[in-house]
Amino acid sequence: MNLTFISQRNNCLTEVLNIMNNIRKVKVALKSRPTREGAGVRLKRAFGYADESLDPFLLLDDFHSDDPKDYLPGFPWHPHRGIETITYILHGNLEHGDSLGNGGIIEEGDIQWMTAGSGIIHQEMPKEGKDDTLLWGFQLWANLPASHKMMDPRYRDIIKSQIPEISLNDNKIRIKIISGEFNGVKGPVQDIITDPEYLDVTISPNSEFIHHIKDEYNVFAYTIEGEGYFDDKKEDLVKNETLIIYRDGDAVMISTDKEIVRFLLVSGKPIREPVVWGGPIVMNTKEELETAFREFREGNFLKSPNNINFNFWKQ
Repeated sequence: MNLTFISQRNNCLTEVLNIMNNIRKVKVALKSRPTREGAGVRLKRAFGYADESLDPFLLLDDFHSDDPKDYLPGFPWHPHRGIETITYILHGNLEHGDSLGNGGIIEEGDIQWMTAGSGIIHQEMPKEGKDDTLLWGFQLWANLPASHKMMDPRYRDIIKSQIPEISLNDNKIRIKIISGEFNGVKGPVQDIITDPEYLDVTISPNSEFIHHIKDEYNVFAYTIEGEGYFDDKKEDLVKNETLIIYRDGDAVMISTDKEIVRFLLVSGKPIREPVVWGGPIVMNTKEELETAFREFREGNFLKSPNNINFNFWKQ
């Protein structure tokens, strides 16, 4: 059942009321907090921990500044294992490279979806614009189940034009589909183990958005701009740079008052496995984590034959 479509039809009031009892309630709304990451990049962290309400997602960082000193130190060469990293650039440019030989510039509206699997080494270095110094983007970490922790790493570069955007209710709701499927339109990222849905949603003033999400999946929202109500209680307006974690249910309802609201809406299938986390590496046991760091020190961290000769860390 497409609840979003139903909510737009005037003759379906009874049908909409029948699903209202399943609308997810907000469990908690948390402001993102300033921190430093990489070589000293100033950013705001929405979350950075393992939680059963966020599983399979582990971290969401919001880097947003027009001062180059905040971001130019960047994220020099570092390893990952056991996770996927998803980088979404709203404004500015980010240069990247990795041990698979990939490299280039992630530009405004682009996505980098990197599956670290058994191991990858990469860097992400923000670039200062000549006329516009604003850099704004997000990095999301998604966990991998034990069965796929040591899969071959892979990289997907998705440019802005490949991300479909649809509108609803006379253009009052606009949705960019990064992964998953919405109203029969699929995002460019498919075949991900945790079946994530990643949407960038903008709602005009005095509008309402109801969207079905599988009741066994976890879902969160992160506000980018404006303010809105994030469940059917409509008790508190949630402003920008806020993480919304939801309770159980099979739909989310977001509505606006006098201002627009723009937010990321992310859901996925929980893994429900132990998480042992050390910096950029996430495994299931302490022994696996210790092995990963020992292999990195000894220079045999990279397992995939697709990695190029990448032994600089031995020096």
